[in-house]
Amino acid sequence: MRFRPRKQSIDNIDVSPLIDMVFILLIFFMVTTTFVKDMKLDLNRPSAASASKASSKVIRVYIDNTNEIYIDNQPVKLWVVQSKLRDLLRVNSEKAVLVISDTSIPVERLIDVVDECRMSGAQDVAVSTTKEMG
Repeated sequence: MRFRPRKQSIDNIDVSPLIDMVFILLIFFMVTTTFVKDMKLDLNRPSAASASKASSKVIRVYIDNTNEIYIDNQPVKLWVVQSKLRDLLRVNSEKAVLVISDTSIPVERLIDVVDECRMSGAQDVAVSTTKEMG
């Protein structure tokens, strides 16, 4: 009986499907990832001697130097502030609002925004300032 010599071959692993899968996963994670946008408002806040640190749980309303109002990083009109804040205050336990404004905005605009915040049901409405050194 004759035996044939066995072929000794080393099979190469084809990694191209693996690379394809890695790229598909990379694309999937890039598409599904939400990117956090930081508010890029250039605000020059007024100063006060009695300034104190605000809680991180308060809802922040921004008024920039062009009189635009922002809530949750979205620009809103003055007449929408009350309903938007009412929705946000429903789920917020602190029921506090912090208005962050620029020093160049008219006082009437600031008062209008604070009034809208109070009418939305906020129990505590504060205006953000910087601590005076002196």
